[in-house]
Amino acid sequence: MSDPRRIDVHQHTLPPRYADWLRTAGIGDAGGRALPDWSAPAALAMMDEIGTATGILSVSAPATVPARDAEEASRIAREVNDYSAELVKDRPDRFGFFATVPLPHVHDAAAEAGRALDELGADGVILLANVGGTYLGQPEHEELFAELNRRAAVVFIHPTELPGPSVPGIVPFAADFLLDTSRAAYLLVRNEVCRRYPQIKVILSHAGGFVPYAAHRMAMGMAQDPGRDPRESLEDLSNFYFDTALSGTPSALPSLLAFAKPGHVLFGSDWPFAPPEVVRYFTDGLDAYPGTPGDDAINRDSALVLFPRLAADGGVR
Repeated sequence: MSDPRRIDVHQHTLPPRYADWLRTAGIGDAGGRALPDWSAPAALAMMDEIGTATGILSVSAPATVPARDAEEASRIAREVNDYSAELVKDRPDRFGFFATVPLPHVHDAAAEAGRALDELGADGVILLANVGGTYLGQPEHEELFAELNRRAAVVFIHPTELPGPSVPGIVPFAADFLLDTSRAAYLLVRNEVCRRYPQIKVILSHAGGFVPYAAHRMAMGMAQDPGRDPRESLEDLSNFYFDTALSGTPSALPSLLAFAKPGHVLFGSDWPFAPPEVVRYFTDGLDAYPGTPGDDAINRDSALVLFPRLAADGGVR
């Protein structure tokens, strides 16, 4: 395979102290996937294997949600972000990072987002689709979104477990995560967060969950609100960016590519929660799909628009 110089916008990190903190809290998995081993050398080896030049790292679910209070959540977020910033400082060509913020503590989350973006050089912010059953797009998040809009931030939305009990036999990452992302996207559009904060660029994980496939149905649901034009809702839904993590298949890609605007599809691997054989499977599927082999836009060019410092720093070789 030729080197496509990919920019991976969906690649996770597990800083050692963060992983220890999760295990101390009795958390050994995320969405039904056991917490994987992670190291920078292992990340680089996987990246080199599939032709990734730069990985934008983020901490997956549950982020800081297990914290006992705002103080602990803020401390964990700072530790994660400081660790990630040092990693990027050492290898700015190979790594970037999305900052973790201590939701549901909105004031603290806004402050940490500002610190990470202004002082640490974060490439954006990661937000969970829901925190304790409260989805993104609710009125209590206004302070955070205003802060992100002021900085024209990139926001990476990642799913977590749905509020309410799981269904025996269904691991959350396999189906519930897709619904979780779709719910957040729906509410961000329905509650006009996207229109009130137009400088924010939002990336939806895993090809947007069900959004590309069900966007017209979702828009019709919003049309029940007085004065809601479904065409405007569709426009707002298509303004999202979508990564290809776990979605490089002949059934998922047609909906994604038919719905997303040009330049709004980005490469994602989901490593290391997706183990190497899974990363290879979906990456090979993307590369083999008609019209996408060696696709410069998906692999890197669209990401360079969102992260221009990578081109300026020579991150994409």
